Amino acid sequence: MDFKDYYKILGLERGASEDEVRKAYRKLARKYHPDVSKEPDAEARMREVNEANDVLRDKEKRAAYDQLADHVARGGSPDGGFQPPPGWDEGFEFHRGPHAGPADHAEFSEFFSSLFGAAERRGAQRQHYRARGEDHHAAIEIALEDAIRGAEREITLRSQEIDAQGRPQWKTRTLSVKIPAGVHPGQYIRLAGQGMPGHGGEPPGDLYLEVRIAPHKLYRVEDRDLYMTLPITPTEGALGAKVQVPTPGGGVVEVTVPPNARNGLKLRLKERGLPGKPPGHLYLLLEIALPPADSDAARKAYEQLAAAAPFNPRRHLGV
Repeated sequence: MDFKDYYKILGLERGASEDEVRKAYRKLARKYHPDVSKEPDAEARMREVNEANDVLRDKEKRAAYDQLADHVARGGSPDGGFQPPPGWDEGFEFHRGPHAGPADHAEFSEFFSSLFGAAERRGAQRQHYRARGEDHHAAIEIALEDAIRGAEREITLRSQEIDAQGRPQWKTRTLSVKIPAGVHPGQYIRLAGQGMPGHGGEPPGDLYLEVRIAPHKLYRVEDRDLYMTLPITPTEGALGAKVQVPTPGGGVVEVTVPPNARNGLKLRLKERGLPGKPPGHLYLLLEIALPPADSDAARKAYEQLAAAAPFNPRRHLGV
């Protein structure tokens, strides 16, 4: 079986417009129609013209045919014979339009039937298929402040759709999203009707946005709880102290550091995390920050501390 060049049959270039295809078909139909033509091969030529017109006037068929022609041009049929590669028509749905030409495939070539015969039967079956549209999923990253207070934001998403020529294209759309207060990582925000269209008059699917919270300079998020590293001085850790701490919801609270507090000790501020039922907590991880010994007075103070409070932090190592 040979590959048919439908553009060549109609005397057209590959990028011909729909209007050019229509005009070329009419011109050749007047020339080869068996009722008026005196050409000796008019009937065979008219079948070829009808076949080429059926494919090139249908957007889905033309897009699939162009993709197949590219495959052949790249050496897809090295032995000279043509066989469509497996899965060549995936992503395309064929149907007969009002101007598709003769419906009897017996009038068309083996080449046409091998490509579009079974595909059109599948398309006819799918015309009676009814189903709700498929749901789509995407991720949305929000600021911690938006998760705490709630907000309304516009988001931009990219999704793949089939264009008017039957080719898959990336489409960008902007949606307004209401972010509820207390949303946490891994939670989904549902946008009803923003998924794929339904079939047979059924409603479209939904769009589910998985919430991710952007890294914050102060707080780390785990579910509804927040964690913050709180630096304290050696004196505050040894003697205990009251220190000021910023809170995620705004404002400052006073926190009591207990005496003999060690590095890594965790303090809990109840219900100061993300809002919800129940609300999360804010955990403060103490980190002892050493003052630099960058002056005579500071060095002398360290020497006095070493003499007054001898301490070997490596004792557990046996040294």
